[in-house]
Amino acid sequence: MAQILDIEQSVLLLELEPPFDKRGVQLARRRLAKLWHPDLAPPGRQFEHERHLQAINEAADTLERLAEDSRGGRVSRNAVKVSAAAARRAREEAGRRNYEAQEAARAAAEDRSEHDPFGTRMPDHSVVHRYARCLSYPEWGVGSVTGIYFTGDTQSTSSNGTGGDDVQQWARIKFHIGVRTVPAGSLQFVDFSRPDAGADRVQRFVTAAQHAMAEGSYALAAQRLIYARDAEPGNTAVLRLMTLAFWQGGNLPAAGRAVRDWARHECDRPAPHRYAARIYEDMRAYDLAAEAADRSAQRAPTDAGEWERVGRLRLRLMDRERAIEALERARRLSPSVPGLLDLALAYHLAGDLGGEVTATEQATVLSPESAPAWSRHAHALARTDRISDAIAASERAQELAPGDLEVRALLERLREAAPRVLPAA
Repeated sequence: MAQILDIEQSVLLLELEPPFDKRGVQLARRRLAKLWHPDLAPPGRQFEHERHLQAINEAADTLERLAEDSRGGRVSRNAVKVSAAAARRAREEAGRRNYEAQEAARAAAEDRSEHDPFGTRMPDHSVVHRYARCLSYPEWGVGSVTGIYFTGDTQSTSSNGTGGDDVQQWARIKFHIGVRTVPAGSLQFVDFSRPDAGADRVQRFVTAAQHAMAEGSYALAAQRLIYARDAEPGNTAVLRLMTLAFWQGGNLPAAGRAVRDWARHECDRPAPHRYAARIYEDMRAYDLAAEAADRSAQRAPTDAGEWERVGRLRLRLMDRERAIEALERARRLSPSVPGLLDLALAYHLAGDLGGEVTATEQATVLSPESAPAWSRHAHALARTDRISDAIAASERAQELAPGDLEVRALLERLREAAPRVLPAA
């Protein structure tokens, strides 16, 4: 039997209200694609999101073609009702055939139980649940199931009773925010007689927090992660996300407490100490930030960025010797322009003019197009007797940054101080 086009199911799947036109279908497709894209699915639910999005796209394509062929480019409410009636008659016919098949199977089972009573010991039973939550969007809460629907060709059923590849099941659930269409694989039916496992609660709150962080609501994400932490206080993934949410949300004291809890459970990894150094630096607690940076560098001794952070924080504390030591180690591992300029500043504060000139010269070699590097190199050379080299460095810095008034003044002063000689005969 040919498949009957059911416009009503497509309209329900796209959450549309007739009458509608092609533009309305496109907007509904775009809105639902943002909700059920596979990249937004929690772990293990990507396939369900992909199947549901495929059903949404197929329904949208059908409705768009129907709207294009309709009078005035709009599908009326009456057309939807007529199509729904035809689809119901087709489903009634399919239900009658299914009932006859079930009666035949029941008769065969009775015959088998009479002649082979020990063939199977597992009774056939079904349990109907009314309340469920969506695992993909747990922040919607618990909703009541208003209907279960099947999308696809229901006649492509295999001999063992399982549906074909084209059959997709989805549900309409009424949440506090409204009615939503949800793929059946993303449903979790709720049994209020028993509490949820701690791991399930953690996964729900983490998924909801990730959605809030994707929307920029870091305060809401932190609140949801607090519930996840209460369910499993030692979950390091929750503590890491909580640290990030509090930090991005601007709640630095709470971020400091969260990162200390995280470091307590993963004291041997550099990541929590690295976060702690950045958070303490934003709090202007430079002594605590320097201690956290030291711990991070000790746990990642081959990371040049960690040693550069240690040197920068030690410079803020005017600890020149330890700053030079950390920045020299970073230069040996992997030199960078910011690290070399910090090293030049440390040598300048320590009174080592030669070390400062060497560091700035290496910065210009590492990045020949860096105007700050050439400017620092020109200022370092200006304090030596290499006036011609200082003029050349100042001209290069002026070429790269024409609006730098400080370099322009330095260049004028160097040209006035340059010795004047008679030209060769």
